[in-house]
Amino acid sequence: MDLKNFITKAPRTSQFSRRAMLRAAGCGFGFMGLESVLAQAASMPSTDPLTPKAPHFPATAKRVIFLFMHGGPSSIDSFDPKPYLDANDGKPLPIKQPLTFAQGKTGGLMKSPWQFKNRGQSGIPISTLFPKIAECADDLCVIRSMVGEGVDHGAALLQTFTGTFTFTRPSMGSWALYGLGTENRNLPGYITIKPALSHGGAKNWSSGFLPGPVQGTAIGHAGMQVSEIQKEPIEYLINQGLNREQQRYELDMIQAINRKHQELWKYDDELETRIQSFEMAFRMQAEAHKVFDVTGESEATKKLYGLDEPKTADFGWQCLLARRLAESDVRFIQCTHSYKWDQHSDLFEKHNENAAEVDKPIAGLLQDLKARGLLKDTLVIWAGEFGRTPISESGNGRDHNPYGYTIWMAGGGVKPGFVYGATDEFGYHAAENRMHIHDFHATVLAAMGLDHLRLTYKYSGRDFRLTDTAGNVHRDIFA
Repeated sequence: MDLKNFITKAPRTSQFSRRAMLRAAGCGFGFMGLESVLAQAASMPSTDPLTPKAPHFPATAKRVIFLFMHGGPSSIDSFDPKPYLDANDGKPLPIKQPLTFAQGKTGGLMKSPWQFKNRGQSGIPISTLFPKIAECADDLCVIRSMVGEGVDHGAALLQTFTGTFTFTRPSMGSWALYGLGTENRNLPGYITIKPALSHGGAKNWSSGFLPGPVQGTAIGHAGMQVSEIQKEPIEYLINQGLNREQQRYELDMIQAINRKHQELWKYDDELETRIQSFEMAFRMQAEAHKVFDVTGESEATKKLYGLDEPKTADFGWQCLLARRLAESDVRFIQCTHSYKWDQHSDLFEKHNENAAEVDKPIAGLLQDLKARGLLKDTLVIWAGEFGRTPISESGNGRDHNPYGYTIWMAGGGVKPGFVYGATDEFGYHAAENRMHIHDFHATVLAAMGLDHLRLTYKYSGRDFRLTDTAGNVHRDIFA
């Protein structure tokens, strides 16, 4: 009996109504169609930008942890002492003042309210603003000659993370992931923890015109509490209604249709990104919740990062999570201390509060990485988007200064206990071994074994790179 006769002649007392029979048979028809689509999809070439790739030359760093201090911490109050300011406090700036954010609101020279001391065997001067980081002085490579062009926060952040503020371009982390791929397919290769949604927002971790799968994955944002974020990996990754086999089957059906669409339309970048993101979300269920759950860490480790103190618990969690992600072979990790460092007034009070929130966690991270043997191939970077002026604003604050400021690095093959570059006697302009942001990017890529001149992507008719048409590797900072 054919299907039509079976349906029309089946008695009402049968267990199969017409509706039930069609519903049951429909699954079979769907399976037949799925089998055909799967067979066609299997024959299509797969483009996977996350496949591990060899570096251009031997790397000193396998991964990067970028500790970003949003707002612009003052270099001349932390890692770049200026005796001239001590001796000339309150006097007029004896040079022409460059463009500043709060033009016309600034006063005379202002000495640092913190005392500098020579730290460690290397004798690097670090102020009392960062007493715990000062204990790690012999691991730091302090770069006092950073230069950018962004006078406002938005431009400065975009240039710091993408190399430019005039166009939307791929971020540094995306370029690194594009160049090297990932060694852990169960986690994103580029993760940014609690990033700021202001001053460029998602553009600061965007893949731009690079393939979508190399974009940064944001874990929460600056406005969220850690308690909110900790629930996300489990609640959003695990489908409570389906087991793993059922989820895999459901995803295979969706992906088969997506691949068929790719075949019909030749290639769609956005669809390929969606395909890869679905696969990543499925794989993350096996590992993400274990990585994000820090409750299994020892009490000593939690205390090392400051998780036992309210003022350090937030950034301490970020730093501890960064270490766990580094252990899991995530290529590029960012931690952001939210927009708190912009002290146009109340410098002493607010910088003290900010430093107290990050000092212990950062020192704990360096000590923990070193104890676990991870610091040697993990490049840790501490930076803001710029520094602050040597002249006062509102009597007790400082304005923005992108013309000469300090960052530091540790691990990843850089020289420990080393100071590189210098600003002028006021701390206003880079005067020795000037490191432009393009140079900074070229140098970070070099640590990861990537030649910034060869790491290119053809888009809109020409080859692009992170460093645009500039950039020099500052090899003197490498051990």
